[in-house]
Amino acid sequence: MAEVKWIKICTDIFDDEKVVLIESMPDADGIIVIWFKLLCLAGKQNNGGVFMLNDKIAYTDEMLAHIFRRSLTTVRLALKTFEDFGMIEIVDNVVTIPKWEKHQSLDVLEKNREANRKKIANYRAKQKRIAAGDCNGYSNGYSNGYCNADVTGVDKEEDKEIDKDIKRKKEDKEIVISNKAHACAPAQKEMRTYEDVMTDMAIEESVKPTLWEFIRHCQLNGHTLTDAKLTNILVDMDMRRLSAQEKIDALQAAINGGYFDIKR
Repeated sequence: MAEVKWIKICTDIFDDEKVVLIESMPDADGIIVIWFKLLCLAGKQNNGGVFMLNDKIAYTDEMLAHIFRRSLTTVRLALKTFEDFGMIEIVDNVVTIPKWEKHQSLDVLEKNREANRKKIANYRAKQKRIAAGDCNGYSNGYSNGYCNADVTGVDKEEDKEIDKDIKRKKEDKEIVISNKAHACAPAQKEMRTYEDVMTDMAIEESVKPTLWEFIRHCQLNGHTLTDAKLTNILVDMDMRRLSAQEKIDALQAAINGGYFDIKR
């Protein structure tokens, strides 16, 4: 399985009563270091928290001591402590971390990756159609024309989404007006509204209110976003695999900080 370079660690881990108890023990720092080394090793293996060198050989305490560059005495003390506290389980002489999905959920990761791949692929496909001159698009903020390539594929669900888009545009007049003015630029062959960009990028509903607030923040400070700039910001957040809440936090940080892009 391909290597995944992350595991989840809660920021309140040092408030966990098991960790607090470990900190009161002799060689506490050494034991805690072993715990994080175990988590990292399990994360790199992507084996559900089961410590196997290969299909036949399980990691022994001697092997772990060598890999972790720690004394065998410290590793054995740490493993005994972790087992007593239920942080690991020894199953048929194999070290395992129970409930490993708390630290690394590969099914969720793969689903997010696939969703991001589809969003980016859809966006690029539409941009290619626009570049080829196949789209009527939303040239003035109120039109609801479709790309020629999309007409036969429009179904009832898409019709509903288009109706929702038009309603939102009318409700948010200041954004529509700004977009309309932007659409009049002679250099633009095709103009889309912010709502079109959000739809193309499949932005989560929970993120949209903060994204609109970010757009207003930019406009009120003389930094009107082009649809290309907004798209770049959203693609960047998707490529960083931000969750909906992380996107909201990043946008709010930009608003609070008075800047007009998403800082890393």
